[in-house]
Order: sequence, then structure tokens, then C-alpha cells
Amino acid sequence: MSLPFIALGLDHRHIYGMTENMLNVGGHCLGYWTEGTPGTLAGFTRRFPDLHRFATLEEALDAGAALALISAIPADRATLAVHAMRQGMDVMTDKPGCTTHAQLAEIRACVAETGRIWSINFSERFEVPAVTRATELVQQGAIGRVVHTAGLGPHRLNRTTRPAWFFQRDRYGGILTDIASHQIDQFLHFTGSNTAEITHAMVANHANPDDPGLQDFGEIGLRSTRACGTIRVDWYTPNALPTWGDGRLTILGTDGYIELRKYVDVGGATGTDHLILVTGSTCEKIDASDAGLPYFQRLANDIAQRTETAMTQDHCFTVMQLALDAQAQAEATA
Repeated sequence: MSLPFIALGLDHRHIYGMTENMLNVGGHCLGYWTEGTPGTLAGFTRRFPDLHRFATLEEALDAGAALALISAIPADRATLAVHAMRQGMDVMTDKPGCTTHAQLAEIRACVAETGRIWSINFSERFEVPAVTRATELVQQGAIGRVVHTAGLGPHRLNRTTRPAWFFQRDRYGGILTDIASHQIDQFLHFTGSNTAEITHAMVANHANPDDPGLQDFGEIGLRSTRACGTIRVDWYTPNALPTWGDGRLTILGTDGYIELRKYVDVGGATGTDHLILVTGSTCEKIDASDAGLPYFQRLANDIAQRTETAMTQDHCFTVMQLALDAQAQAEATA
């Protein structure tokens, strides 16, 4: 039987990929609910014109879904997730899955109480085939033991299309809670770390003084018992770049390194998912665009079998704990 799911909150474009990928693995969308008319609504209905819109949140929660996809305003995601889990649904939420330590504590308690799955779709890992291929290479021992990652998460501001909440710190959660959760996830994943220490964290608004709630730059230093890492995120992508951001990840191992140019290879090959592999026996650029996106099928299997193959619950909790900790540390010293 196909997996019945609903979408709750269409406030971020990530709901497009979340919905499409669950449909691609055989899911069946029962419909969606969203507050008002967010700017992303037109794009959603254009992509999925046959989906039913529920009149109320209660109607959506009562539809009989096994999974809720959540991409509401970041500050509202935790409450929706708790409602869904208490209604018997597992949850796939957009990042960040929550925006405060109190929300994370409530989610932890709800998962313990209900036994439901709370999974964050870290799209910069789960929707990027190059990361799938890099994972395979690391697991095969191609670059030895991973001792460092350097994650870059530049984004284009696209000011004219952004809703008011995008510029409100309490609504989006801060740049480290939001964007840098991607890079924290990748650090833990590739280094095999269960947790980490925040050795450095800072946020700033360098280029948008008229929007004091916006943090347009941030960085984090991480250290675990296995490795260390650096993260840089920003809202400075220039308009001439043909995509929203030149996202990159460098994975350093004791026997080589991998560089991912996820979305664009400036001055190089066209397309996406460029993987550079350098070891003692090879130095090559690999087109990784055919590596697949296993997270979505694995999550569907986990929902059916109550397993943790897509991502462990502890990993999901730890990523958000570290992101929130880094955000708090950065703002305390700003």
C-alpha cells in the first residue's frame, strides 16, 4: 500500500521537493493545509494542481495520513509537528525543525511519549546526489578516516520575493539555526560523530542595516572526539551566479579528500553534482548526478517498519541542539 501523507504549511519552497520526492517513492498525498496565501502557494499548486486544500488544520490532521510534511514559518514548525505526532503521524519537517531550545525539548518529550518519527529533511544532503556518492566513497574508505569538513552555504537574498517573517529573527530562528543546520548535519554524518563541541560561533549583519532582524553572515567551528570542522553561511550570492548559491563541501581524510560543488561549477563543467576525488591513486572530477536520493525511500521504509535507516532520531536531535547552541553562543558575544 502507498504511504498516505499531508503537507502542513507552504511557507518555504522546500515543500516542493519534499512533496515531489515522497510522491516519487510511491507516497499518496491526501492534500495540504496552509495559513493564508504565502508566496510559495502558486508554485505549489502549479506543480501539484490536483491536490486538495483542507479548509482547516483540524481537517488536515483528521485526514488519516501516516506522515506529515511541514514547511511552515520556522517558528511554527515545532507546534505543527507536535500536533501531527499526537495525532499518530510521523513527521518530515523542513529545516530548521525548531527555533528555540524550549521547542526542541517539547519535541523530544513528544517523540518519547508517542514513539513517532521526527525527521528533518536536510535538503543539502538528502536532495543532492553528489552527497549520496560522497557518502558511498567515504564508507568504502576511499579517503581514509575523515578528520575535517569545511561546509559553505551561500544563499541569494532575493529580497523582493521574501515575506516579512524572513527578516524577523524570532520567526526564522537566526542564520545558524536555519542555514547552518545543514552543515552541522553533514559534519556529524561524514565524520561519524555522535556529537560535537561548538568552538566558535558568530553572526553579523554586514550588508543589510535597514533590516536589523536579518543576520546575513555566520560561521561556526566544530570539534568532536573524531574530527573538527568549519562552517560559513551567508546571504550574499551575487545575481550573476546562475543558481541560488555556490554550495560546497570539502571532506578531508587521512588518505585523500573529496570536494563537492553541489549546484554549480563556476568556470568548469555545466550542470550540478560535481564531485572531485583526490587520493593516492586517482585525481578526477566525477559527474555524480545519477547517484540517487535514498533518504525518501528509506524514510518510507522506516515508517512502515519502525526502523532508523534514513537518519537516526538521536542524530536529528543532535543537529538541532548544536545549531541552537551555536546560535545562542554567537548572539551572546555579538
